[in-house]
Amino acid sequence: MVEIKTPAAVDAMREAGRIVGRALAAVEKAAGVGVSLRELDEVAREVLEEAGATSPFLGYLPSFAPVPFPAVICASVNDAIVHGVPGDRRLRDGDLVSIDCGATLDGWTGDAAITFPVGTPRPDDLELIAQTRRALDAGIAAALAGGRLGDISHAIGAVAAAGGYGMPADFGGHGIGRSMHEDPHVANRGRPGRGFPLRPGLTLALEPMFLAGGRDQYRVGPDGWTLFTTDGSRAAHIEHTIAVTEDGPRILTLP
Repeated sequence: MVEIKTPAAVDAMREAGRIVGRALAAVEKAAGVGVSLRELDEVAREVLEEAGATSPFLGYLPSFAPVPFPAVICASVNDAIVHGVPGDRRLRDGDLVSIDCGATLDGWTGDAAITFPVGTPRPDDLELIAQTRRALDAGIAAALAGGRLGDISHAIGAVAAAGGYGMPADFGGHGIGRSMHEDPHVANRGRPGRGFPLRPGLTLALEPMFLAGGRDQYRVGPDGWTLFTTDGSRAAHIEHTIAVTEDGPRILTLP
């Protein structure tokens, strides 16, 4: 069931989203050559704790996972697409890092992700990031009251198709509110004018994931969580939680 939020609920989600934005900014600032992914998770934990928020990631156990998720961020490096478990791996010069983070405050949740290079960036990585961000921006711009969910999916998918990027099959965005994952599913490809109607108060997490090699296939790593590209190409993942409003889309996870 899709829950349409009241303006007060959207405002409450904005406060949760603000914490997510701050956590992601703090993690990116702390990331550098020699820093471990576990240390980045600690940075995000501190931000959540100081804000009085909890993590919807920590202990999360979907049907596909072998164990509950053990961290407050997903940290996915290079050919890891999403759901990377932060451990003792230390970042190296030239790594491409995607960080996904959520926060729950006063019963409402925000969810967002960023991708950034460590040390000396590769030009292809910067273009991958730019195009993934462009797809997210296009999806957000299409989140207009009176439209359809397929408008968002089509806008994201069109950017991927134009750039020759792959996107992992079966993965996309989602509704969000009191829980991190709610209805509806937001595919990263679709036909405009189709799907659930976009109404004021609909809150969604939009999250394009671009695979530089152009394939849509992925494999699951030994931890049962991390998704990797099948060809070893790099991936980028960028996400915002948004609300559909009468005045246009409102981004809820900016710092």
